[in-house]
Amino acid sequence: MKNTELILALDTESFSLAENLLEQFKGRIKYYKVGSSLFTLEGPKIIELVHKYGGQVFLDLKFHDIPNTVKNAVVSAQKLGVYSLSLHISGGTQMIEACAKLDEKPKLWGITVLTSFDEEAFAFTGFKDGIASTMDKLSDLGVSSGLNGLVCSGAEIEMLRKKFPSNVDIVVPGIRLGNMDDDQKRIITPRKAKELGADFIVVGRPILKSENPNETVEIILKELE
Repeated sequence: MKNTELILALDTESFSLAENLLEQFKGRIKYYKVGSSLFTLEGPKIIELVHKYGGQVFLDLKFHDIPNTVKNAVVSAQKLGVYSLSLHISGGTQMIEACAKLDEKPKLWGITVLTSFDEEAFAFTGFKDGIASTMDKLSDLGVSSGLNGLVCSGAEIEMLRKKFPSNVDIVVPGIRLGNMDDDQKRIITPRKAKELGADFIVVGRPILKSENPNETVEIILKELE
């Protein structure tokens, strides 16, 4: 069965809270997501902090702009030494190819359909097809344009793994151990994500809001064994 790695989302309100988590999980968690909230607040020094504790960074800023702007952002991210970054596949072939053609770059992971969407909400975005059909088209566009991975919900892992058996990273947010009654709609457990073939799972609130984060991490890691 495919090895599945845990990425802890550092969706904290401050540098010090992020450092507390990095201290707590040093040597146990290798990968950390730095998203728009913390990066906007703290900038590149949060990436330096993750590296200080021996971690690797998934820079989840979901780049979506004209090709030259996104290419330059990828160059900047490479200089910061991040492991991977996210960009919206809906930015198109030219945007993705401009990044993929760079000689030195982090892993490029494409955003497909956000896990906060269900079919009803997605219908109001202007896409004429449902989530599954849109995922199918976006994934083909992204991989053919040079992406290293796809970010999807648990509902789409099986479809994408059949299309891309081994050469494409499948990265899955929306991980839940139980019902949290939040904005995530298309959710999945760590164990099920692993069984379906996810390479990485991204977990934030189930750990950050847990009464015992250490215990929650151990439960997740055990499900991924």
